[in-house]
Amino acid sequence: MHTQQALFDNRRAAGRKLAHALSGARYDLVLALPRGGVPVAYEIAIALKLPLDVVIVRKIGAPGQPEVGLGAVVDGDPPQVVWTADVLQVFQPSERYLEAEVARQLSEITRRRQAYIGNRAPINVSERHVLLVDDGIATGGTAKAAARALRQAGAASVTLAVPVAPQSTLDELATEVDDLVCLATPEPFIAVGLHYQDFTQTSDDEVITLLQKAPSF
Repeated sequence: MHTQQALFDNRRAAGRKLAHALSGARYDLVLALPRGGVPVAYEIAIALKLPLDVVIVRKIGAPGQPEVGLGAVVDGDPPQVVWTADVLQVFQPSERYLEAEVARQLSEITRRRQAYIGNRAPINVSERHVLLVDDGIATGGTAKAAARALRQAGAASVTLAVPVAPQSTLDELATEVDDLVCLATPEPFIAVGLHYQDFTQTSDDEVITLLQKAPSF
C-alpha cells in the first residue's frame, strides 16, 4: 500500500531532505514536536550544527468533553498557555477549572520532559530564530499551538518545517509563523503515514537516544 505513494523512506531520510532545503537560512535552534518530529529534527540539527530540544504540547480539554480543546499548554522557559477564544466563549469554564487543568497538563509536561532529557531546563527561545519541526501535519492544531507559544515567549522568528502536509492546512498555518518550509503537498492527502515507506511509531527510547546524541548547547 505504501510503496506507490511513499515520498520518504523514513523520518530520518525526510529530515536529511528537509535539512538540505533549509541550509541557506540562519537559525539558532531546532525544536521538535515529539515523538515523530524528533528523528526528522535530529537530522536537521546535525546537518545545520544547531542545538536540538523538544517542545511538548498538551491540550486543555473542555469540562466533560476532554476531546474539545479550550487551548493548550506548551512547555518552555517559561511555559506558555495558548487559548482558543471562540471555544472558551462556548464553554465558559470557571477560573478554578482552567487553573486546575493548566496545572495538571504542566505536571504531565514536566514528567515527559524529564523522561526525555532529565533535569535539563528547556531552551529559552527569546530573541532566537527557531525551527519548529514535525514529521508531517494533518490538521495542524499542535503546530499552531506550539508556534503561538514560541511567539508569546519572544522568539525572534518561527519557521515551521515539515516533510509533508496538505496545502489547505499550510494556508491556515501561514499566519501563525514567519516562514513555512514543506517538501510535499500531495493531493489527496489522507494521512501523514501514507507518504512514508516506514512510518513505525517513534519510541520514547529513540527520542531519548537522539536527544542525547544531538549537538549540545
